[in-house]
Amino acid sequence: MIKLIAVAKTSERYLSQGIDEYLKRIGHFHKISYREIPQIKNTKKLSEQEQKVKEGELILKEISPSDHIILLDDKGREFTSEEMAKALDKKLSGFKNVVFIVGGPYGFSPALEKAAQNKWSLSKLTFSHQMVRLFFLEQIYRSFTILKGMPYHHK
Repeated sequence: MIKLIAVAKTSERYLSQGIDEYLKRIGHFHKISYREIPQIKNTKKLSEQEQKVKEGELILKEISPSDHIILLDDKGREFTSEEMAKALDKKLSGFKNVVFIVGGPYGFSPALEKAAQNKWSLSKLTFSHQMVRLFFLEQIYRSFTILKGMPYHHK
């Protein structure tokens, strides 16, 4: 199973609609779940580090010890779409659950960094955390169409 976990609710309707559409499309190829972790309350009273730790604790509650964890991070490994398709196929062949995590605005807690086996990046560009969810799901869908030889992806 593919799991995507993200911090905070997707507030923009057009992004939620896109996320729902790609979750449905991916579901034709592979089992997938999507979970939004509630946003931390009273963050003005917390340092960036304290906020990351609290978010990390909530995320770690959603993860099993046997899960293969990949953080979506701008400092992670970058792929072409074809390379990502191959990497995803390899992960799905080797692990029961592959969990991708979109962190909060300040990144990931040390505990999440330690728990993760990999970091992947979608781009050197900076995107909002809400947009990353949609872009990532589109790339997962694209990966499956590449692996299945479907005409969605053009070289």
